[in-house]
Amino acid sequence: MQAFHGSDSKDVVHRDLVRVLVQHILQYRLKIFAISGAQGSGKTTLAGALQQALQQCGICVGVVSLDDYYLSRRERAQLAEQVHPLLINRGVPGTHQITRLQQDVTAHLAGKPLTLPRFDKALDDVVADLPLRHYDVLIIEGWCLGALPQNAAELAVPVNALDLLPDAAHWRQFQNNQLQQYYQPLWSLLQPMLYLQAPDWPTVCVWRQQQEAALWRERGVGMDKVALFKFMLPFQRWTEAMLRGELAGQPLLLALDKNRQIVTPLPSALSNFSAKSQN
Repeated sequence: MQAFHGSDSKDVVHRDLVRVLVQHILQYRLKIFAISGAQGSGKTTLAGALQQALQQCGICVGVVSLDDYYLSRRERAQLAEQVHPLLINRGVPGTHQITRLQQDVTAHLAGKPLTLPRFDKALDDVVADLPLRHYDVLIIEGWCLGALPQNAAELAVPVNALDLLPDAAHWRQFQNNQLQQYYQPLWSLLQPMLYLQAPDWPTVCVWRQQQEAALWRERGVGMDKVALFKFMLPFQRWTEAMLRGELAGQPLLLALDKNRQIVTPLPSALSNFSAKSQN
């Protein structure tokens, strides 16, 4: 099977997967389709391919990433001052405009138009929203869609050096509380969900490094290897839990190898993939 990869690659999104997902979305008249997966797993590429294929069917499709709902740099600075210094960095639960995302999802399901947000990672800040528009289908992709809070015993176990810093337990608890109180209630609205399952954490780090290299080529800005290593540490706990299958609902799990090739047989995977009513 062909691989998920960035637009700079000769590889393309697996056409069979796009075809069957389009059929699924049309058959069940889905208004929302969610794609989850670790950084670099191909979520954005797949979302773009689905958008293009659905538009060819006359469907107006909006695509938005959980990343587009990041708090502004100023808002994260306030979190860093009030809660924990590590929250100056975007990424972990608690650094998103999660209430706005829930409002947008609810409005879309009610048939209302949306002004979708945008976040510029090169600037590390929010930019202007997209114009107000009505969408037939909204595709939402994000690295921690479906992530679940952990119990006290799980949360107490350090996963990397970041967890050994002073007050790191407070930082982890804040994220866990955010997942439980604000993120988890949203997951039921994002069903059915597809999860692109990376092989392991080291592979995720390699994929993210490839993304950063592409950003350097395209924009002339980005993180060096040292900065990127530090940037990835906060994502490790929740990513590894999700790779173990700790996910809300019953998402369609598509396992990927190190080259982003699908190793899960599509027919058997899709046979267990049922759409819940979104009406």
